[in-house]
Amino acid sequence: MTIRELPDIAKEIIDSAKAGEEIEVALSRGRSTTVNAYRGEVESLKSGSSQGVGVRIIIDGCEGFASAGSLDPEIVLEVVNEARQNLTFAEKDPHQAIATPDGVEPPGLDLFDRSVLEVSEKEKIAIAIDLERRCLDRDKRITGVRASTWADGWAEFALASTAGIAIHEEGGSCSVGVQPLAEESGETQIGYYGDVARRLENLDLEKVVAEAVDGATSLLGATKPASQRVTVIFEPSVAAAFLGVVAGSLTGDRVAKGRSPFAERMGETIAVADLTLFDDPTDERSLGAENYDGEGLATRRNDLIVSGSLNTFLHNSYTARRLGVISTGSAVRGVRSRPGVGMHAMQILPGDRTREELIRNVRNGIFVRGVNGLHSGVNPVSGDFSVGAYGHRIVDGSLGEPFREATIASTVQRMLLDIVEVGGDFEFLPGGTGMSSLVIAEIALSGS
Repeated sequence: MTIRELPDIAKEIIDSAKAGEEIEVALSRGRSTTVNAYRGEVESLKSGSSQGVGVRIIIDGCEGFASAGSLDPEIVLEVVNEARQNLTFAEKDPHQAIATPDGVEPPGLDLFDRSVLEVSEKEKIAIAIDLERRCLDRDKRITGVRASTWADGWAEFALASTAGIAIHEEGGSCSVGVQPLAEESGETQIGYYGDVARRLENLDLEKVVAEAVDGATSLLGATKPASQRVTVIFEPSVAAAFLGVVAGSLTGDRVAKGRSPFAERMGETIAVADLTLFDDPTDERSLGAENYDGEGLATRRNDLIVSGSLNTFLHNSYTARRLGVISTGSAVRGVRSRPGVGMHAMQILPGDRTREELIRNVRNGIFVRGVNGLHSGVNPVSGDFSVGAYGHRIVDGSLGEPFREATIASTVQRMLLDIVEVGGDFEFLPGGTGMSSLVIAEIALSGS
């Protein structure tokens, strides 16, 4: 069976446009492998493939959309016809239209390393088993490993429209993750850490093991802390989670719906001067780097908060038209969904001091290793948050005993203004975010 190229399929659909129709078609296909090891053997090995098509047809502000998980020619034709049928039920929206080229040149990133496709099944199995062994050998308190996993994937994506956009990209990555169990005096704690890279050689297996084991063993003996107001240090992944909530409120759809606490504050100071937050999908160090957004426009760096001042909101073509601005190349989508708007590769401008130096400067506080219930514990309109947290106390500039079952609470707006320092321990996290630790004063800690 001949495999049809995605750009050829897209062109056929675009060429079939009827008079007055704007058509946008997105297509993808990919494959993936997951290996789970347990007790020195392969517990499971799964391989699969996927493909999909999504078609938007717009006439005079009315949109019809349809999708399917197949690239079979008959199915693709059915999707096009279904989109046309759905168009007849759509309400007119004067801001609805296909994205048009804006003249911004794509960054020209070479993001696909074919070597990720050349890792043999034997190598994948060996890595998953070896991660489990390393965890067990690292600390005698590690009595088992709940999961030791290798995963990889490859996908290609094509998008074309009657507005003259035609792109085709492919990419791949591999990842590992391990979840060790630590036991001592009848108590059990679970750790986890993972890493993602575009090629096998860039996976830091030693760090994965060290962080996962430390995450489990360091929380043995954890107790509830006393309720008080404290200085908090968020390690990078926790800082990324909170700032991700902030960035999520700086999107055009949230602003247009009146669901952002920052909607009317463009140009105002919303954070301390040390905070600069931006989205930069043109930085190929990030796993979130892209040449194009979900509507086929070139990606670009967007500075959201500059030295504490709100500088811009993120937009796709729809929210830009609705609010009378231009797209920031921030459309995000899957082929089976309409374009949304969001971050691609969030980053923070780092400070100068190491994490150890940050800790030494805190007399009474907590170091937060992780949080629970962040998205359910944050009010996206008011900015209020109350979430579970675990980590270590900080006493006179040193890490103290571990704590768990605590709650930290404040507001997103207050937190941005209470940042004491941005750490210099910048790192790119597996999701593509570039982040440092954050020191934040006067957060309410509830425990015993």
